[in-house]
Amino acid sequence: MRSLFRLLAALVLYVQPGLAWEYWGGDRGGTRFSPLTEITTDNVGTLVRGWEFRTGDLDARPPEVMKRTKFEVTPLFIEDSLIFCTPFNEVIALDPGTGAQKWRFDPKISMAQRPANRFVCRGVAHWTDDRAAEGATCKSRIFTGTNDTRLIALDARTGKPCADFGNNGEIKIDAGMKLEWPGEFQITSAPVTGRGVVVVGSAIGDNRRVDAPVGAVRAFDARTGQPRWTFDPLVHAGVEAGHSNVWAPMSVDEERGLVFLPTTSPSPDFWGGKRPGNDEHANSVVALRIESGELAWAFQTVHHDVWDYDLPAQPTLARIDTGNGMRDVVIQPTKQGFVFVLDRDTGKPVWPVEERAVPQNGAEGEQLSPTQPFPTHVPPLLTQRMTADDVGGLLPGIGSAACDKLLAQSRNEGLYTPPSTQGTIIYPMTGGGVNWGSAAFDPVNQILFANVSHAAHVITLIPRDQAKGFNPPPGHDFGQQQGAPFAMSRALASTEVGSPCNKPPWGETVAVDLKAGKILWHAPVGTSEDLAPLGIALNTGTPLLSGVAITAGGLVFTGAMDAYLRAFDVKSGRQLWLGRLPVPGVANPMTYLWKGEQYVVIGAGGHSEGGTSIGDSVVAFRLPRQGEGVSLLTRLIDRPGGRFAAKALAAGVVLMALIALLWRWRHSRRSRSA
Repeated sequence: MRSLFRLLAALVLYVQPGLAWEYWGGDRGGTRFSPLTEITTDNVGTLVRGWEFRTGDLDARPPEVMKRTKFEVTPLFIEDSLIFCTPFNEVIALDPGTGAQKWRFDPKISMAQRPANRFVCRGVAHWTDDRAAEGATCKSRIFTGTNDTRLIALDARTGKPCADFGNNGEIKIDAGMKLEWPGEFQITSAPVTGRGVVVVGSAIGDNRRVDAPVGAVRAFDARTGQPRWTFDPLVHAGVEAGHSNVWAPMSVDEERGLVFLPTTSPSPDFWGGKRPGNDEHANSVVALRIESGELAWAFQTVHHDVWDYDLPAQPTLARIDTGNGMRDVVIQPTKQGFVFVLDRDTGKPVWPVEERAVPQNGAEGEQLSPTQPFPTHVPPLLTQRMTADDVGGLLPGIGSAACDKLLAQSRNEGLYTPPSTQGTIIYPMTGGGVNWGSAAFDPVNQILFANVSHAAHVITLIPRDQAKGFNPPPGHDFGQQQGAPFAMSRALASTEVGSPCNKPPWGETVAVDLKAGKILWHAPVGTSEDLAPLGIALNTGTPLLSGVAITAGGLVFTGAMDAYLRAFDVKSGRQLWLGRLPVPGVANPMTYLWKGEQYVVIGAGGHSEGGTSIGDSVVAFRLPRQGEGVSLLTRLIDRPGGRFAAKALAAGVVLMALIALLWRWRHSRRSRSA
């Protein structure tokens, strides 16, 4: 029966390859689930590298520019091609079987700009014009946003701009006000499409000023590029603030005609005295009618955010068994580690959400919300407060004194402790919890999977009269928050050696049974091998901004801040395989079927904010063909610590040889003397 299921699945996917990975999140709803079953828990350990493609950026771009890149892309598999964007918004199509380049489009963005969120492009979108004749140019289109805020339409088969869209294939999006520097306003996540409309969000520099550009979401006719609607998530009545934008990936329910927006906190992040109230519809899941932009519903996950707890993750659209029958829902993971499950038609919580009292006494002029929403059925994916018992660092006793002092002198009253001039521990950190990698949902086993990071930030408010000329210490992120009475400083709560103050693991994949409201397993992901000196591989886990891909073969695939792609067992969380990458793959993996073979692909270009090495590769793995395989020596070396052990062994051999030569030399001298 199992082999029959695999055969049927393979036939369906071979005829309709789009079922494999046509959207950034695998499907329109971002479930990141593939029905492919060629690679299974039984054979995943034999995977070999199928091909590697290098974009050429590492050789062609100046090193100082490459140091400002984040390679976070997830390719699409459409039109018999693998199509993705580089951090510099070049769009490239590859042969799915060999990785050979088929076409390439360069929008020629300026290297002189300094994008607020660095050079990054998480993906592209695909749309088919059902009114166009078969074979017509641009019937099948790729949409991509750029770091210099252009929306570009390309022919998916050739990579040439669609002349009938906007101005010769592109639209320049206006921020609506003068920017303080080129790069303050950019597009980082893939657009989404539905019902003949293409929708795009934006990323805006945080903590620069109160009067920042608005965070409008914009929609255009997918054929002509004509504007369809604009939606500003933040209700500005009585509020003095800039943006509550949508930088994270969005989702679409084509049948209902809805687009789902995960909105951010208002600007600036850490002081909101000029924006009284709850800041609707910031920090919310917002459902809009995709054809008109009309508000269908909104659900707020944080009231009056002063912690940078915006929604960074794509809303996951799934059909779940609630215990009272099947229901179409929106699943929204958060930086705090919460999982909100909302009815897709109404936005009402499927299970109760309680308003609970949270710490008060904010900075001068602040107007905090007395309560915050807490889901009750699905437990948090991680702990939400760091205590003295959690201090540990990289190794017991190393650097813990600095962390003990930090906790003693900072405000630390648990989740939603307000920022302060003395310094406030924010745990989980402002990067999460869950980040842009989002969650994945297995519709067969009804399990949700998400990557989480365990680390704390220290947020310090700096009075305005002290902010001028302030020189932040190394490792501190400084924001002027112009127009507010406080600037801000943000730093990782870390030991003297730079590791997080809290005990490992610092990154995990978490599996959740939504129906039962139960965590099934936690699996540490990543080692210190590619971050620590000498390549020492400690099983610490690494911070995980990216997410997972899951398959009907019973596997969870994920990258990390070390240079490995890993596979875990869906049911147990046991690590079954890892494949060495040229540099860390801080991107969501994807999978597809090509000519009867299943491939698993990840962008491996590193992450400048994560402190990793930088590269420019896309790497594909598959099962070995007849006569292929990986030697035992290679498998031993291509494991965490394997390179360190090999180097140590080689160094030992060299040392022993030198000792032997020295002994022979001394012995020969003694013989001659005699």
